[in-house]
Amino acid sequence: MRAVMVLAVLALALPLSASAQQQQVVRSPTAVYWMSLDTTSGMGAGGAAGMVAAMMGRGETAQRTMHLQLGSSQAAAGEPKAGHDIPPGLNMGQTLPLVSPRRAPEPPARATDLPEGVERPRGRMKIYWGCGDDVRSTQPIVIDFAKIMAGQQPVTFPAVRVALPTGPASGRSRTYGEWPNPANSTPVPANGSLRGDHAVKGNYSPEIRFSIGDRHDFMTPVSFAPLQQTSSGGMSVQWQSIPTATGYFAFAMGATQGAEDIVMWSSSEIAETGGALFGYVPPNEVARLIREKVVMPPQTTECTVPGRVVKEMGAPFLRFIAYGDELNLVHPPRPADPAQPWEQIWAVKVRRMSTAGMILAEGMGAVHDAGEAREERRSGRPRPEQPSQPQPEQPSGGGVEDAVKEGVKIFRGIFGK
Repeated sequence: MRAVMVLAVLALALPLSASAQQQQVVRSPTAVYWMSLDTTSGMGAGGAAGMVAAMMGRGETAQRTMHLQLGSSQAAAGEPKAGHDIPPGLNMGQTLPLVSPRRAPEPPARATDLPEGVERPRGRMKIYWGCGDDVRSTQPIVIDFAKIMAGQQPVTFPAVRVALPTGPASGRSRTYGEWPNPANSTPVPANGSLRGDHAVKGNYSPEIRFSIGDRHDFMTPVSFAPLQQTSSGGMSVQWQSIPTATGYFAFAMGATQGAEDIVMWSSSEIAETGGALFGYVPPNEVARLIREKVVMPPQTTECTVPGRVVKEMGAPFLRFIAYGDELNLVHPPRPADPAQPWEQIWAVKVRRMSTAGMILAEGMGAVHDAGEAREERRSGRPRPEQPSQPQPEQPSGGGVEDAVKEGVKIFRGIFGK
């Protein structure tokens, strides 16, 4: 009898326990707004003029760019109209228009199995990785394109999986607006700041109001010390720590003189080509990649490109990225009571990065903010010494066509084309 009573009590208690642990109902926001902020320095900024300035050792080419994207599940009341009221410190007027792009017709399918403008590959691709004077014993990975096309060599490009969130876009949102656009593409001033109050208004989304503080403004430009050659012929790349950086990654590419070999190197401690890493990688993914020794921790300020790699590359080009933390806001805040649904009205994401590029040659570097350079010239002060919701992950590998396309993707991803 006593056992029966215990079982009855447990039977009554179990539904209550399950109810107490029920998951909160979360409804997606009506409007989602993304701000993507990039600070670009050196040979990556200012086009041809920036490249010339960087090659002459003048680090005055810091450039700020911004991409604004508003997506809504609501239809517009008439012609879609929206705008972003910006703080005065941005020095770009009162409002930036968020224009809904007209959908272009789909291009016709091509008969060739190679991407447009890509010749059938020749030569080899040699892949190195890791900071230090010497290369690892297992390097390089050699990909011979002639053998691949002849079916004599399978290929798998070494690439880590990176989960990236999916943001607003014309094809994913019922109504969509963005900046820059044909109506307004004013460059962001070099001294422009996003600190202050913001408001996004439109006839197809709820009003969005939020503030940005110092921590989530444009990132500090990458500042390199002059490159130094090591005794083994390597290049010591040193940079000034960026306070809001969550991690760093470097990539270099060049060609072997007198051969058709393309040589690639990354700062990763495991084999990695870097194509998916030059972009806005979320902080949680950066933290995972640091644990896996793919991304350098934020306290790192130096990485040496091995001498053998520099020698084989000829005049290698280095691309560098500092990942920034994000500002993520949702209105209204999540209810404390799990039984109360979370009816999200809008969500804002501010994501940031700071990038730079230069030729790996002794004496190059010294990239810093243009404002600092002008102040140095005026004051005569010497420059201080520098210290030494995820989308599906794409697997590597595949057939011949996949190998060629993967190579093209790597180059486009790294060099932003």
